[in-house]
Amino acid sequence: QVQLVESGGGLVQAGDSLRLSCAASGRTFSSYAMGWFRQAPGKEREFVAGINWNGGSTNYADSVKGRFSISRDNAKNTVYLQMNSLKPEDTAVYYCAAKFVYEYRYWGQGTQVTVSS
Repeated sequence: QVQLVESGGGLVQAGDSLRLSCAASGRTFSSYAMGWFRQAPGKEREFVAGINWNGGSTNYADSVKGRFSISRDNAKNTVYLQMNSLKPEDTAVYYCAAKFVYEYRYWGQGTQVTVSS
């Protein structure tokens, strides 16, 4: 079992930055990959960014490339999502998830990010 708790969401203006954090507990954090997803009102949940077990490999959705950055600190059991140049269309509930084998199996409760224009 893995427990995930997101934090760092809030209300910001377009062009601002936010950093989301996701604290993990349970299984050894450095043994699994992590990802960030988001879900806007009336839309399906979508992948935002992923990172492998040691941070050596990352990937991003096209919509956030060059603006968002995912990182992890295995000593702190935490994964981060640095979000820069935020746009109103980034407004969503953001979730972190733990990946085992080929699926994201454990999910946090989500944190709201609202970007005003």
